[in-house]
Amino acid sequence: MTVTVATLGFPRIGPRRELKFALEKHWSGKEDEVALNTAAAGLRTAAWARQRALGADWLPSCDFSLYDHVLDTSMMLGAIPARYRAADGQAGLSTYFAMARGSTGVAACCDTPHSVTAGEMTKWFDTNYHYIVPEIEPGQRLALGRLTVVDAYREAAAQGFATRPVLLGPVTWLSLAKGQGNDPFDLLDEVLALYAVILRHLAHAGAEWVQIDEPILVTDLTEQQRRAFTRAYARLARSGPKLMLTTYFGGLDDNLSLAAALPVAGLHVDLVRAPEQLDTVLRAVPKDMLLSLGVIDGRNVWRADLSALLDRIEPVARARDLVLAPSCSLLHVPVDLALERRLDGDVTLWLAFAVQKIAELAALKTALNDGRDAAAQAIAESDAAAASRCTSPRIHDRQVQERVAAVTPAMRERQGGLVRRIATQARVLALPAFPTTTIGSFPQTPEVRHARAEHQRGNLDDAGYDRFLRAETERTIRWQEEAGLDMLVHGEFERNDMVQYFGEQLSGFAFTLGGWVQSYGSRCVRPPILFGDVARPAAMTVEWWRYAQSLTDRPVKGMLTGPVTILNWSFVRDDQPREASCRQIALAIRDEVLDLEAAGCRAIQIDEAALREGLPLRRAGWQAYLDWAVDCFRLTAAGVADATQIHTHMCYSEFNDILPSIAAMDADVISIETARSQMELLAAFARYRYPSAIGPGVYDIHSARVPDEAEMVALMRLAQEHLRPEQLWVNPDCGLKTRRWDEVKPAIAAMVAAARTLRIGVTAPTEPVA
Repeated sequence: MTVTVATLGFPRIGPRRELKFALEKHWSGKEDEVALNTAAAGLRTAAWARQRALGADWLPSCDFSLYDHVLDTSMMLGAIPARYRAADGQAGLSTYFAMARGSTGVAACCDTPHSVTAGEMTKWFDTNYHYIVPEIEPGQRLALGRLTVVDAYREAAAQGFATRPVLLGPVTWLSLAKGQGNDPFDLLDEVLALYAVILRHLAHAGAEWVQIDEPILVTDLTEQQRRAFTRAYARLARSGPKLMLTTYFGGLDDNLSLAAALPVAGLHVDLVRAPEQLDTVLRAVPKDMLLSLGVIDGRNVWRADLSALLDRIEPVARARDLVLAPSCSLLHVPVDLALERRLDGDVTLWLAFAVQKIAELAALKTALNDGRDAAAQAIAESDAAAASRCTSPRIHDRQVQERVAAVTPAMRERQGGLVRRIATQARVLALPAFPTTTIGSFPQTPEVRHARAEHQRGNLDDAGYDRFLRAETERTIRWQEEAGLDMLVHGEFERNDMVQYFGEQLSGFAFTLGGWVQSYGSRCVRPPILFGDVARPAAMTVEWWRYAQSLTDRPVKGMLTGPVTILNWSFVRDDQPREASCRQIALAIRDEVLDLEAAGCRAIQIDEAALREGLPLRRAGWQAYLDWAVDCFRLTAAGVADATQIHTHMCYSEFNDILPSIAAMDADVISIETARSQMELLAAFARYRYPSAIGPGVYDIHSARVPDEAEMVALMRLAQEHLRPEQLWVNPDCGLKTRRWDEVKPAIAAMVAAARTLRIGVTAPTEPVA
């Protein structure tokens, strides 16, 4: 029997975020489309060459994207909403970026100024990657656009790389799509006809295999989806290339028999998220179906235990041909650990990024094909790393563990009920109806980034950097006062990232210099590495809040990142339950909340942007997760007095099915993203009779376009169809750090003007909704 190695996808951004910089030069007008495509081609070539050199036998093509692979699929299928369509029917790069980011320009139908909002954006399953939601309009007719998957295959072949093209599967694409009163699955036959044409083109180009990703198979499927799978693959299996049906992010469970019965040539399963499924998969999958095992974690950065994996896989490899692969695309991990020069030696020993993970797969292949002795060095290094993690005193802190054990139920309960809190906070804060605020951050300008970089390089001393940050903070406070905002923020100029900033001040975290991963488009993040027990040695934000509040009589929010978001946006240790790590973080942030309150802060925002993102993909696991996630938030927030207003923020999520848990968080104000979705999320809050205040986003900060006052008033009028005026705040839908001041200032001015228009005849809130 033979073992080979496949990669399901490689990071697109480049080792040093080359894609980000190429995109931003193009968007700013500094480089044209030719230059952008040249940079992208260079990244693809380098990725293919590197994966082959590391020992991968199956290289992916069309795993690259200029913005988002789901949007790429929508473009290829011609699923372009009317507002983006050009007069000549062409859908080029400008259309693509308009769907991704919105645009301001000239209408296709005439020569009048015209701006369009971006497509709705949400999280890719339970990851921190964002995709553009496919939008299916009533009467939608699809038609093939540019066959990027065929182009990518031919591009690789011309350079001597034999690849396995990657396609997002039709059932997953339709499952992610959003109709406007219509069912996207009504287009199933039309979609399948287009996929069949794409597969025939790939076969004609020479592709023997195609990787077709159907991660929806690890979720709870409806009968409609099950029927769609049977119908889809009965048709697509006859269309040319062999199909490797690829599943990831969980186990197949009750969908295993469905997947194993589909007429595909291969099946990939995730044995990292669902190691227990191996035995049932082996029994269910026919011997003539090539089995691909996702044995290396494509979602986390920990080095694999090669000996333990070999013990598990060797019996299987003796019985059938196997492909070894990461659990999913390596899109979700940094590119190369070798680029890190400042990581602690012990921590570095425990890690593997994309490049190292492919090398691990190659070592497993060698050991399985030629015997363990042939991979002795790699196995010995892996054994040493595993032993080090088990015994390192840096990981375990007895004081932290004892503190978690001493948590009592009373520590999770606010002192007073919501009715009493609202009345108390109304007296203390004295805010008008429709109070205005922002989510926290203001633009991280080139000057801010330059000063931070100079400080990190040692070219700007601590005192000089502090003076710079204080000046930026004062300027921002003054501008917010002039703009008329009711509740201010200090701007967060001292912060590099909403998670990293806190992790750097907590024990148990390590940080990279170049460990970037793509969040969406050109937006990249460096997730902290949570390797040990977590504690807070000292206050983290109090002095910056105290300085900002000293500059103004208006209330300034204290700005914190919540424990669930810190957890979900970090690479988390895998040697204890995630719940245990989250409780440790919650206690550390609780200390900060209480210190802010003691300093005089009367409004504290604890962002839980990633609460829903951690939700298990199967409903059976939801309640257990929500119970401990809500418990951790309450543990963080519940120590304050009635007069202290607790805010939280959540972005780009569907809340309809978890509203009881959101209400159980017991926050006084929640701000959410609703600008792109035209306030439709609020209908669920209304049906639930959500009791607290809500700030529905009226300004889509992920788009370069600047909405006007009328647009924001119209959005808030829609909000009032669902909620009482007394419940409503007016705010952007997320932080403003990625925007420019020349965009932010007119948008916030319009927002404040909209709030003033809304206040006519309305009084400030004094009691909760009944």
